[in-house]
Amino acid sequence: MQRLALFDLDNTLVDLDRAFAVWVIEFADLHGLGYEAVDLMMSLDREGYPHREVFFAKVREHFALSEPAGELWRQYRQRMPYLVRCPPEVKDGLFRLRASGWKVAIVTNGTADNQLGKIQQTGLSEVVDAYVLSGIEGIRKPDRRLFEIAAERCGMDLCVGGGWMIGDNLVADIAGGCTAGLRTIWIDQGKWPGREHGADYVVADVLQAMEVLHREQ
Repeated sequence: MQRLALFDLDNTLVDLDRAFAVWVIEFADLHGLGYEAVDLMMSLDREGYPHREVFFAKVREHFALSEPAGELWRQYRQRMPYLVRCPPEVKDGLFRLRASGWKVAIVTNGTADNQLGKIQQTGLSEVVDAYVLSGIEGIRKPDRRLFEIAAERCGMDLCVGGGWMIGDNLVADIAGGCTAGLRTIWIDQGKWPGREHGADYVVADVLQAMEVLHREQ
């Protein structure tokens, strides 16, 4: 199997959940909504409104905000790249994978401005060989083609040598990776209790996933 490692971005290479919690507090303070608004927005996120167009429509309606939901979402996308963090040890791990002969790419769903901003602001653009964003390509994981594009940008062919997909989402990353002929490592953060995963390995974080890749090379 060729040394190709494809990584998800949010809650895999960067801690989106923590950044979102910081943003929620900022947003509530900016609009004078009070602490109960923090609980409400965190609850909306947990209850299945991660798509921000829907999320902001509900927030705007509940708090009777004057700005359109689309504008609130735009402001969110503008701010989020400055709130997410990629730990130095994660970037160092990506660097070491490449130094040992791996090709490394990021494969992420999301709008182009938001996801590209995260990749650039965290410095991840400097430690990977390529990145593929659904907002640019017009297709989303688990579509096989998104993984194929990432492999091609690394100078590889999934049909010839396969590779690995590492991520936290059982549908987009694990099922999608399997469909694309990739071996998979699932980062289990406790959000899919009782679900069958089908991953080759299950780990607690991306650093453990990198250890698996080094053993498998």
